[in-house]
Amino acid sequence: MLLDEVDKELEKRGHAFVRYADDGNVYVRSEAAALGVMETLKRLYAKLRLKINEAKSGVKRVRDSQYLGYGIWVTKGIVRHCVSRKALKAMKARVRQITQRKGGRSLEEMAKELKAYLPGWKEYFQLAETPGIFAGLNGWIRRRLRMVRLKQWKRGRTIYRELRAAGVSPKAAASVSACPRRWWRMAGTSALNVAMPNSCFAKLGVPRLAEVNAAF
Repeated sequence: MLLDEVDKELEKRGHAFVRYADDGNVYVRSEAAALGVMETLKRLYAKLRLKINEAKSGVKRVRDSQYLGYGIWVTKGIVRHCVSRKALKAMKARVRQITQRKGGRSLEEMAKELKAYLPGWKEYFQLAETPGIFAGLNGWIRRRLRMVRLKQWKRGRTIYRELRAAGVSPKAAASVSACPRRWWRMAGTSALNVAMPNSCFAKLGVPRLAEVNAAF
């Protein structure tokens, strides 16, 4: 392949790098060295009659870069993998799309779509060393679904009745039903956690992204 020549030159120069198809990163110790490598790559690509995409390429700190959806973070001098901010943003956008209350879709239908999407996403990012991020996403997804349920109940009286039927105290049920339009805030209350505990989502088949510290 054409780019094998570029790989050989980078190896010859002793650079640490990673490449998948035409997407790659080269890691050096300073900005000056990075700028030098960039110029070298431009010359190498030019010889192969290829051109570097200036819009997608540049010199960045390792913590600010991402590669194939992964980012890098450093703790106590140890370099670890994480899900990049861009990938997290895309994932949340997809979950928001799945959990939109449009067309009279039920929680069961949403759970089915989440079951089709989340395991594959989790598998792709299995190398990410950020269990806290996955546990936080567990809670965020369930809060989205609790919010959907509130919107389905819609009216204050209905919200109160359903919460009481689910075992929520009169005072807590009244507090939530008094603010029926503050969906996201109310979805994070203890009343909704009582009405729709994690076991509720397990029965629906909503996958967990983390099995530890996931009591949200």
